[in-house]
Amino acid sequence: MKIKLIAIGKTDDKELVRLIESYEKRLKHYIKFELKIIPDIKNVKNLSQEQQKEKEGEFILKELSPTDQLIVLDERGHEFRSIEFSRFLQKKMNSGIKQLVFVIGGPYGFSKSIYQKAQGKVSLSKMTFSHQMIRLFIVEQLYRGFSILKNEPYHHE
Repeated sequence: MKIKLIAIGKTDDKELVRLIESYEKRLKHYIKFELKIIPDIKNVKNLSQEQQKEKEGEFILKELSPTDQLIVLDERGHEFRSIEFSRFLQKKMNSGIKQLVFVIGGPYGFSKSIYQKAQGKVSLSKMTFSHQMIRLFIVEQLYRGFSILKNEPYHHE
């Protein structure tokens, strides 16, 4: 299985970029991983929130293949403890899917077409975080999940 993380817009903070890259490198010891950044949409001032979500949704859908399993990161999604999330990852691997795709939406969330395509919603917290921070959190949680599955000492409980 391969994991792909799709995010809208670049990360401006160099420290965050450094941390994300660090966890990406660690994660690649366990699984094929790709971070795909979709550039910010131009001329958003001329678009309503709904139009912006639709446009972002179109770009996200172009990144998916028909066999991908899409999971949206959404504050109304299922919350996991880290050990539960590792079991979730194991179930996905056992199911034989080729690619599991997590997606972080733009500032207004996701279009209806993305929610319709998604096979699940995961929440990293009931709190709201910047989209840039969520990138770090999900990559770290993926790394943590795989270290739990391998019984490595990264996670303590």
